[in-house]
Amino acid sequence: MKVEQVYEIVNTMTQEFIGDSIVVKEDLSNVVDIGNAVIGLDNLDKYIGSLIDQIAVIRFVDRPYSSKVPSLYVEAWEYGAIMEKITMDELPEAEINDTWNLSNGRSYDPNIFTAPKASAKFFSKKDTYDIPMSFAKRQVEMAFRSPQELNAFFSMIETWIQTSMTVKIDKLAMASLNNMIALAIDNASTNQAINLLTLYNGTVDTPILAEDAIHNPGFLRYASYIMGLYADRIQVLSKLFNIGEKERFTPKDRLHMILLSEFAKAAEAYLQSDTYHDQFVKLPTGDTVPFWQGSGTDYGFSSTSKIHVQANDGTAGGKEVEATGILGVMFDRWAVGVANLDRRVTTQWNGRAEFYNNWYKFDAGYFNDPNENFVVFYVADSN
Repeated sequence: MKVEQVYEIVNTMTQEFIGDSIVVKEDLSNVVDIGNAVIGLDNLDKYIGSLIDQIAVIRFVDRPYSSKVPSLYVEAWEYGAIMEKITMDELPEAEINDTWNLSNGRSYDPNIFTAPKASAKFFSKKDTYDIPMSFAKRQVEMAFRSPQELNAFFSMIETWIQTSMTVKIDKLAMASLNNMIALAIDNASTNQAINLLTLYNGTVDTPILAEDAIHNPGFLRYASYIMGLYADRIQVLSKLFNIGEKERFTPKDRLHMILLSEFAKAAEAYLQSDTYHDQFVKLPTGDTVPFWQGSGTDYGFSSTSKIHVQANDGTAGGKEVEATGILGVMFDRWAVGVANLDRRVTTQWNGRAEFYNNWYKFDAGYFNDPNENFVVFYVADSN
């Protein structure tokens, strides 16, 4: 083991720590160990100079990664492939109640057939991929000191494979959500795409810009107020909150909310921390995401709040939609999601070279239904 004498720098550090010295440049190049890919010749003993230092402990970086958008995952099933969703198209109309409309000599026909107006949608698309990984036990046994360490090594590999799958699944799930966001924004309806900045600026004497919105307490209070209103409105039967203009309502237990974390954290920091009764300014409960499509290279708001997609709108080739300033979405459980999930592993043993090949496979269907309630909240400067 390489051993450094650091008495000079620790003496300087002590003077800085107790206030006897100003803050000076500290040379940490010989203090902090950032690790090496291989063991070097400096790992010899300091007694006879030829004994190799032994590995005292092995630590495996083995931490599971969980989904960041759990509200998008709907269900899985074992048999069958297509998801059929059957809905009523419109409310039945009322007619005269003949009980209170009796007339002498008139016939009241009870045999009139009244058919319900219902329709079905079939979701039959499925996306798939797999991750290959080889496992060789005999060839790596000599690197470890016990079966427990060997198993921990393979467990670490397994965890990182699952982490990779979760990241990819989440990205596809977010792509499904982003497609629905694009459809709502492209629809240009004031009921499905809510420009919170335009609404807020209409209530104040001094308008603000989109880039300043999430740092403005007044705007954050107003945004919380509007989102709370829509969370109540969407529970009442209406045609206003879905692109297909169908009669729909979303009960509280079927209402999902996903917020951009920058917006959600700003609301907590600027509003709840400054308010005794924080329930009055608290945003509707839901998931948070650090970005919709990507973080960019700097996690700037212009990147995290942005989508740029070729959206599937039912036409050939789809439609390009680019938008920034997206703060959150509110939607029915059946408006957007991931269904028919199938996550499995297939294995093959290679007897000649003595290793296993594993293929980690995943299939799922990603769906949007414009006939279900979906509202996107965003900020954009007026042209």
